[in-house]
Amino acid sequence: MELEVSQEKLAKALNLVSRVAVGAKSTLPILTNVLIKANKGKVSLTTTNLDMAIIDYIPVISAEDGAITVPARLLAEFAQNLPHKEKIKIKSDNNKVKITAGKYSSVINGIAPDDFPELPEIDEEKSVTYKMPVDEFKAGLEQIVIAASGDTTRPALTGVYFNTDDGNLYIAATDGYRLAEKLFIKGVESEVKAIVPKATLQEVLRSISDDVEEVECIFDDSQVRFRMGEVEIISKLIDGTFPDYRRLIPDDNNVKLVLDREELIRIVKMAGLFARESNRVIVCESSKDNGVLYVYSISNEVGENKSEINTEVKLDGKVKVDSRYLLEALSVCDEDKVKFEFGDNGVPPILIMNAKNKDYRHIVMPLNI
Repeated sequence: MELEVSQEKLAKALNLVSRVAVGAKSTLPILTNVLIKANKGKVSLTTTNLDMAIIDYIPVISAEDGAITVPARLLAEFAQNLPHKEKIKIKSDNNKVKITAGKYSSVINGIAPDDFPELPEIDEEKSVTYKMPVDEFKAGLEQIVIAASGDTTRPALTGVYFNTDDGNLYIAATDGYRLAEKLFIKGVESEVKAIVPKATLQEVLRSISDDVEEVECIFDDSQVRFRMGEVEIISKLIDGTFPDYRRLIPDDNNVKLVLDREELIRIVKMAGLFARESNRVIVCESSKDNGVLYVYSISNEVGENKSEINTEVKLDGKVKVDSRYLLEALSVCDEDKVKFEFGDNGVPPILIMNAKNKDYRHIVMPLNI
């Protein structure tokens, strides 16, 4: 294999794919490598950790067919440190890879590509495909992934649930204490129920470049592929059953408030400062007579804090909540006004959503009063 490529193109692609390469302590040394493959003038860089793979097709000046794998991190750092606008030549011979760029030269020991894990194929004719604008894709996922769990003992909760209902595609995530749901695509024909690992979606979000306009999602029974321009990410789906989350969404909370989002974030942050020693527990209390929502916290070690927001209040109520969960929910709402709803006895879940757009809902379980 032999190819010539610009420093900028190679460094950018290696920086992208090397994130997926497994660390040096891997029991399979080849998983620390990047597969460089040239075929009919098209060059791809591929890494995998067996659960997920990333492929970046890069434009080259010239290429001769062939393939080799080399340590991803070493090659990425070498390319990154070369002068910009330099042309890099890569040539493999008997698992030795010679890299030259102007007055810089290096030889890296590679591994034959035969040992590189074969990536599974997705039969696009038997799969389900969705396409959507990149801005909507990114905004929707960012609202949801924050609610996915990091507890690997409950695998189904460590991913985002792509599911169709009543002709629409929704995405949802929960960690058992909070739940986020987003109407992702309206009016779809194909049905899907699939749990995509949170780590995969975080990598997808990091891999979207500024020039990408559309994201394509392709699902089969056991895996998913995301296409973003010249980048593809293939991942196993989580084998498990996602909770029947829709029954957890409250139909009619007693206390319903419309609040300024930035002001609510501000006072929740202030209350949270005093709640660090008490497991981030803050109190939200509505007062019908005063027409305010109070947000406060009391700490025996630090002191106490109390703030208020003026709003229309039809019912007195009080609820305890984790300040971090509340802040994260508010941070991904994208309107100036938000709806903040809870039960007057502190039992039904707390509901946070935009005041106008109902496509996104975030539910947080209240703490014991």
